[in-house]
Amino acid sequence: MSTYEFAPQPAAEDTWRIFRIMAEFVEGFEVMSRVGPAISIFGSARMQPGDRYYDLAVECGRLIAQRGYSVITGGGPGIMEAANKGAAEGGGKSVGLNIALPHEQEPNAYQNVMLDFHYFFVRKVMFVKYAVGMICLPGGFGTLDEFFEAMTLVQTGKAPPMAIVLIGTEFWNPLANWIRTTMFERHACISPQDLDLFLITDEPYLAVNRICEFYEKQGVPTGIPPTTEEMKRHPQERLTAEGTVYGVPPMSARHRKGRP
Repeated sequence: MSTYEFAPQPAAEDTWRIFRIMAEFVEGFEVMSRVGPAISIFGSARMQPGDRYYDLAVECGRLIAQRGYSVITGGGPGIMEAANKGAAEGGGKSVGLNIALPHEQEPNAYQNVMLDFHYFFVRKVMFVKYAVGMICLPGGFGTLDEFFEAMTLVQTGKAPPMAIVLIGTEFWNPLANWIRTTMFERHACISPQDLDLFLITDEPYLAVNRICEFYEKQGVPTGIPPTTEEMKRHPQERLTAEGTVYGVPPMSARHRKGRP
């Protein structure tokens, strides 16, 4: 039986919680706006040093730093620690977005830029807003959550295009097969082009190179305030403060009245 108590919360507590949420966003924006173009790396907290995927994450972090990009992780152990380690050893910015959990997360020692979050949703904004690409190594629910959120944002055009790479063919190929055969072929829940939104590989160099080349070809600085020229574009094509695209507001039935 769960030990959590879901008692009604006083309205005053919810009101003051808004300020805590605002504070996390403000601090996050202040710090992250200075990290420059970055690549977010996700993966299991349970991978230990010496594990194949731990070593691959170290190599990813090092390669990213050598290309002049920052590395963003969740700040914890396992794959997060490995990626931060590689970034730090490569002389780059090694960002850890730590989260307060019921069972304390131990921050890894390789972060040279560190933030602490209480709310998952604020933290997730930072992962996407300041990333020009994403690498996912084998992981659990959190890794899959970040992967599918990024896929959704890119698929719907709500986020600027970015390269998403999954490292670990043995781990990811079964999921990719299910996406193709069940989601696409059997139920037509996605479009053919959606199958090209991510790449699966076992090679850190290929993963990092794919993201860097894609970003440099796009030339769109994610998470950075729009230039005057960008501001002249149609409003729905500009980025919001949280790094997503404004889009076109949905029309209510009242506005649709009399229209086909």
